[in-house]
Amino acid sequence: MRLPSAISNKLRCWSFYVFACYRGSGGRLTYISEDWSEVHLTLPLSWRTRNYVGTIFGGSIYSAVDPIYMLMLIHRLGQDYIVWDKSASIQFKRPGRETLYARFAVTEEELVSIRGALEMQHSIDRTYSIELKDSAGNVCATVEKLIYIRRR
Repeated sequence: MRLPSAISNKLRCWSFYVFACYRGSGGRLTYISEDWSEVHLTLPLSWRTRNYVGTIFGGSIYSAVDPIYMLMLIHRLGQDYIVWDKSASIQFKRPGRETLYARFAVTEEELVSIRGALEMQHSIDRTYSIELKDSAGNVCATVEKLIYIRRR
């Protein structure tokens, strides 16, 4: 028996909260596509994410987005590939004074490009950029993730 997609999506999202380190970030996954090609995240301003000056703590911003691209690539590429986070950087553009939103995507074209590059190279690094925006669409922070990928 197959679960309806809405219930299946909720179970995929809730599975992240089993890990205390992710639960502590304050981030909430609101959507994970069945094939892991797209993920949506919200990061509310709350007592758990608020810093000393009343805006969203930079550590909460980073920890909420940290594992997402690595996990998406692990699911999308499959067991024939090794995927690791290699490095990250974050730029704060403006204070997060309300809930922030982020959208992650790994397209089929990206997967073809990765597989093609790994036909000629032992390993590759890919850079992914995530923008965290407020409800008006203002970018409050940008996180860049460098991901290491190789065939097993």
